[in-house]
Amino acid sequence: MTIRPILAILASLLCLALLLPLTARAEMTAQTRLIPDDSWTYVSDQVMGGVSEGRARIGTVDGQPVLHLTGQVSTANRGGFIQARVTLDSPPPEKASGVVLRVRGNGEGYFVHLRTSGTVLPWQYYQAPFPTTPDWAEVRIPFTAFKASGNLLRGAVRPDSIRSLGIVAYGRDHSADISVMWVGFY
Repeated sequence: MTIRPILAILASLLCLALLLPLTARAEMTAQTRLIPDDSWTYVSDQVMGGVSEGRARIGTVDGQPVLHLTGQVSTANRGGFIQARVTLDSPPPEKASGVVLRVRGNGEGYFVHLRTSGTVLPWQYYQAPFPTTPDWAEVRIPFTAFKASGNLLRGAVRPDSIRSLGIVAYGRDHSADISVMWVGFY
């Protein structure tokens, strides 16, 4: 057995150990992603000429691994975002009704962006906002809260078509500082 399958098994066990104390654990799905997960990538508006700067890295908070997205979001030069994105291995379970995450931040509002099989252009996504506070909080965002980024997309996101999920600082000049302990579907 190679090291990757062993790490996958250990990550699954860690996932179960962290979710058991949660009162909402029965509503969580197998799609929950703990941090760290080497499939998260950082993307900024610099891919289209923007000037926002930041980074996404895996760190620890109180001994727990977390994804930490930080930076300066600038709307200069038609920019305005930084994000950490993960491609999903499979769409959410059939009965999923939304996204759930455990986060804390600097009090700014952030967004979850979903990309689907219908978001073929780089600037297309479905977006829903969520608040942050300095304390860890569970945030639940129903799929009905996600809005299409343009008229070329369906009006509502189809959960069975979701292909990736992004944690995004977007749309205004501000300092971004958000930590994500886990994200999944409920």
